[in-house]
Amino acid sequence: CVRQGYGLTTFIRREGGKYTWERFFGDCAGGMIAALIALPYGLSMAALMGLPPILGVVTSILTAPITALLGRNPVLIGGTASATVPFIANAVRAQGIGGAAKVSIVASVLMMAFCVLRLGRFVSKVPASVVAGFSAGIGGIMLISQLHVLAGVHAPGGYNELTKLFGFLTELPGLRWAPLVLGGSVMLAAAAVAKWSPRMPAPLIGVGLSTVIAVLFRIHEPEVGSLHLSLPPFVGFSWTPQDVVNVVPAGLGLAFAASVNVLLTSRAVEHFRGRHKPPKRTDADAELGAYGIANLCAGVFGAPMSVGIPARSVANVRCGGTTRVSNVMHALFLFMLVQLGSGALTHIPLAALGGVTAWMGVCLLDTSAWRRLPKMRLVDAAAFLITAVGVLMVNAVAAVLAGCAAHGAQWAYRRYLRPASAMPEVTAGAQ
Repeated sequence: CVRQGYGLTTFIRREGGKYTWERFFGDCAGGMIAALIALPYGLSMAALMGLPPILGVVTSILTAPITALLGRNPVLIGGTASATVPFIANAVRAQGIGGAAKVSIVASVLMMAFCVLRLGRFVSKVPASVVAGFSAGIGGIMLISQLHVLAGVHAPGGYNELTKLFGFLTELPGLRWAPLVLGGSVMLAAAAVAKWSPRMPAPLIGVGLSTVIAVLFRIHEPEVGSLHLSLPPFVGFSWTPQDVVNVVPAGLGLAFAASVNVLLTSRAVEHFRGRHKPPKRTDADAELGAYGIANLCAGVFGAPMSVGIPARSVANVRCGGTTRVSNVMHALFLFMLVQLGSGALTHIPLAALGGVTAWMGVCLLDTSAWRRLPKMRLVDAAAFLITAVGVLMVNAVAAVLAGCAAHGAQWAYRRYLRPASAMPEVTAGAQ
C-alpha cells in the first residue's frame, strides 16, 4: 500500500501541471482555514473521548503530512471525528489512555490489511445517488451542530441530529445577538465572495471580517485562545489474552467505521469539486493504506484516529486548495497556532468558526440535488433520501448501507421478480 502512494513532486505534476505561486497561496489559504476549524473541534472530540484535549490536535499534526505524501485525494483533510468517539471512549473507560492506544493501533493495522486485501475498491461501486445523499446528510450535521454556537445557547442533547435540532428550537428564547452577528457575518461574507469571485478564499475573508467586527464593536465572546503543545510520550501498555476478546473486535469495528468514513468523505469532496466519476480502484486501496500508516504513528502516542473531515476538506477547496501541499500547510498552521500562542489568530471568535462550519454544511447540502429530485429515477431519489435522512437519524455507515440496499432491491427485482411480460423481447435476428 505504500508503493501505491506518490511523492510530493510527482503528485503536483500529476495534479495539474505547473505549480504556480497562485496555487501555493490557494493551498496556504485552504490549509489555514482548515487549521482554524480543526483546533476547537479536535479539542472537543478528544475531551469527549476522555483523552487529554491536546491529543485531538496532535492527531491532525502527526497524520496530515503522512496522508499528504501517501494518500490519493489531494484536498482530503483528516482529523478526529465523532464517528470514532464510541470506540475510543469505551476503550478509555476500560483501560485509560493505554486502551485508546491499543484499539487505535489494532484498527490502524486492520486498515493496512484492508489496503493489502484490496477491499477499498468496493466503495467505488457505491452509487452516485448514495454519495450525494451522504454528502447532504453530512452537510445537515455540520449545520445543525453549529446552530447553538451561532445562537449563543446551551448545546442541546439528543440521540441524533433531528432530536438535537428540536432541542435547539426549545433553547431559542435564550438567543444572544452577539454570536449570531459574528457567525452570520462570516456566512454572508463567504456567500457573497464565493458568488462574485469564486477564486477568492471566501471563508477566510469571512473570518477576517467577523474578527474585525468583534474588535471594532468590542464584542467579547469566547475565542480560539492559546495552548501549549509538546510531543506526548509513547504510551505504555501490555497485552493480555483478554484483549483478544475485548480489544480486537472493537478495533475491527473502528477500522470499518474509519475506512468507510475516509473513502466516502473522499468521494463526497470530489463530488463537491464537480468530479462525479468513481475513483480508480487502486486509489481507494491506497487511501486506506495511507490512513492506516498515519493512524499507527498517532496511536503509539495515545492520540485518537484520523478520518476524513468534510468541513475542513470543503473549506480547503473553497479557499483555493488544490494539491496536497494544502494538507501539509494545514498541519503547519495548526502547529503554529498552538505553539506560538499569542498571535492574532488566537483572538478569532469561536462563533466565527461556527459560521464557517455552518456555511460549509450549507454548501454540502447541495440544493441543486434537492431540486433535481423530481427528475431523478425513483430508485435514485429513494436512495438519496434514505441516505441523507439516515445520516441524520442513525449514522453514516448504516445510512450508506441502507441507500445501497435500495439499489440492491431494484437489482433483485429486475433479476428475479420482474414479470416475463415486462422483459424486452429478443428478436430472432438478435439471437
